Amino acid sequence: MFKPILPSRETQVRFSRFLVVGGTAAVVQLSSLALFKRGLSPNPAFTLSFVLSTATHYSLNRFWALPSERRDTAQQLGEYLMTAGLSYLINLSLFQLCLSVIGLSVIWSAVAALPPSTLVVFLLLNYRVFRHGRGAPKG
Repeated sequence: MFKPILPSRETQVRFSRFLVVGGTAAVVQLSSLALFKRGLSPNPAFTLSFVLSTATHYSLNRFWALPSERRDTAQQLGEYLMTAGLSYLINLSLFQLCLSVIGLSVIWSAVAALPPSTLVVFLLLNYRVFRHGRGAPKG
């Protein structure tokens, strides 16, 4: 039988909050990209806007959307940065595809690059980085 990706009510609430955080981070990325593209070429502008949105994303997830019982903060941050790195590779690849191959504008290329990594990032953050409950190490 098919097993749902978001099996528990708690996971569904965490996913809903994750989407709010993602929307907020997307606004940060797109608004900063709009500013940065005025003085920088597309890739550096995209990268700087990604860094700002990632800092927003980490802070809101860590303290609100995906609160965790983990106490190993340095390791958790490292795991988050690895997840963010994976997200960056997915996003930058799709950004380049949309910009260079499809011919979308810088902003629309960034918009199109956001959704594909969302589910992968949520699963990594929810079940590993910001895991909640019994599986979380206490220190």
